[in-house]
Amino acid sequence: MDPRRSLPVVTLLLIAANVAVFAYQLSLGPEAGEVFVRTWGLVPSKIQLALGGRHYTLADALIPLFTCMFLHGGFLHILGNMWFLWIFGANLEDRVGAPSYLFIYLASGIVSGLTQAAFSWGSRLPSIGASGAISGVLGAYIILFPASRILTLVPLFIIWFTARIPAFVFIGLWFIVQFLSGVGSLGPGGTAKTGGVAWWAHIGGFLFGVFLARMKRPPPRAVEYYD
Repeated sequence: MDPRRSLPVVTLLLIAANVAVFAYQLSLGPEAGEVFVRTWGLVPSKIQLALGGRHYTLADALIPLFTCMFLHGGFLHILGNMWFLWIFGANLEDRVGAPSYLFIYLASGIVSGLTQAAFSWGSRLPSIGASGAISGVLGAYIILFPASRILTLVPLFIIWFTARIPAFVFIGLWFIVQFLSGVGSLGPGGTAKTGGVAWWAHIGGFLFGVFLARMKRPPPRAVEYYD
């Protein structure tokens, strides 16, 4: 990983916000917690009904595009997301600056939710988690830090060892897994047959992060020739 030059304030605040909301979820208990998730998680069927003028307003259906980014389904869910956010988000924030980084995070999260809703149209299963937004961070990272090396735990049969893998390899393999899993979730059963993971949210968020980073990245300097 490249050394940072500044304190990643936005990354730390995002982690704190996610942890605070998760702690609040736990404090509600199982039944109230489920109601909380169904209210503030992204439910594609709510968007479908709202567009048809039935049961829900557009605000009820679309506000969860933002709020679902701060909800999580368990300790492993939030731990994995916050670990990825810290590893990749801190360096990205340092490179592009806090305002641009926050925009990449939130915009990717919203686009990821729209992508997931489009590929699971009519589903009543709520989508929650910061992974769509973090996928956007990964997309931007692979553009801005392609040669950065990620310390990774690598399995070799029953032996595990660590190795530093180039970011474009690590994140590229990650994206391939997301895409293949997303394709596997299509058809009858949808995401239910792939463990309820919002694969298309990851794909949509990642591609949008790539797009934003390519827009942000300065063009290479032209070579100057002198007589």
